[in-house]
Amino acid sequence: MRVRGLTKRFGALVAVDNVDLDVPRRNVYGFLGPNGSGKSTTIRMLCGLLTPDAGDIDVLGLRIPEQAEQLRKRIGYMTQKFSLFEDLTVRENLEFLAAVQDIPRRAARQRIDELVEQYRFQDRQKQLAGTLSGGQKQRLALAGAVIHAPELLFLDEPTSAVDPESRRDFWEKLFELADAGTTLLVSTHYMDEAERCHRIAILDRGVLVADGTPDVLTGELAGRTLVVEAAQPRQAQKVLVAMPGVISVAQIGNSLRVLMAGNDSAADRVAGGLKNAGIDAAVSASTASLEDVFVSATRGRPSREEAA
Repeated sequence: MRVRGLTKRFGALVAVDNVDLDVPRRNVYGFLGPNGSGKSTTIRMLCGLLTPDAGDIDVLGLRIPEQAEQLRKRIGYMTQKFSLFEDLTVRENLEFLAAVQDIPRRAARQRIDELVEQYRFQDRQKQLAGTLSGGQKQRLALAGAVIHAPELLFLDEPTSAVDPESRRDFWEKLFELADAGTTLLVSTHYMDEAERCHRIAILDRGVLVADGTPDVLTGELAGRTLVVEAAQPRQAQKVLVAMPGVISVAQIGNSLRVLMAGNDSAADRVAGGLKNAGIDAAVSASTASLEDVFVSATRGRPSREEAA
């Protein structure tokens, strides 16, 4: 997938602003951003469901939106909301989706048997979808999204309503798909999920503010993440948030995690600022996390009103 200059406006609001993306084949590509950042709008344009105001979109060698109809047979789409029929059984839902995709009856039966086994629904084929647990519903939705063996799969916050164990199991299924040749674009709010991706992009107010592998993006913050150990962490936090160059201060247990705008003698400057405020503290460097990347990329940018 290759995107250049993708832009979408809704009246005066620029929902997606001149975005460039490159999604390699057989990769799990993470798509992150705050609510309202333009992730879902971008995904809908990439699928051909929404027409951009500007930009070039190439998906699987097809020009979008002009060739969107040809694309739909080659992609899958899964949203965060369970979109199957709750009053149909597990197997009936899959049979319906196979019919929608015009899969011949014999091939559909074989494909459904494969998915029932792969997604562990052998003993639940006759169970109504509405009675499944949250994790089971998401597994069924994923099975439905890949019933036609798509080359590219879009997932819009697919695990927002399931427990951690179910999320882990769901992601194992995603990597099985990638290993089998499917390309996946996954929007998520969970940093632990983002860390699993081969590559991630971060959108903020419609602008692409970060794009790269998790290791590269965290490496770019070297020297900018600190841990502060203080006897009175709340007092230390008040001092730190007022210091120039401090982007964020988060308390984690009895420690403070500090993200700096730059890495120039960051630890010395923080330690000196606390000492001048009469606070005795130990300051040490820390390895950056994707949460640090996310905060660094999305904070400190001017608001739409300020930018105007």
